[in-house]
Amino acid sequence: MASTKLFFENPNTGQMKEAPLGFSWTVFFFGAFPAAFRGDWKWFVIMILVAAVTMGLSNLVFMFIYNKLYIKELVESGYKVKSVEMGTVEQVSNKVGMNLPQLQTA
Repeated sequence: MASTKLFFENPNTGQMKEAPLGFSWTVFFFGAFPAAFRGDWKWFVIMILVAAVTMGLSNLVFMFIYNKLYIKELVESGYKVKSVEMGTVEQVSNKVGMNLPQLQTA
């Protein structure tokens, strides 16, 4: 399930976001820039500052945890899971260790 993606929708705005699970190859190759491309400015700034202090070594940690941090931020911002690329929302919830709210369709 490492390559599984979650598709989120904010029920208040209708805005949709995509979030991969597991190891972040984009952080591995590009450092903090994937956070900027996703509009995740909070983690972009944190990752840049920590990378500056650690001379880039922090990316070795962030590549393992960033996707989960991004999913947590989306859920806290009101996004709900619309669909899962592979598996079920329950399986993904167990994998990431948090309750993922599902978007209720009419």
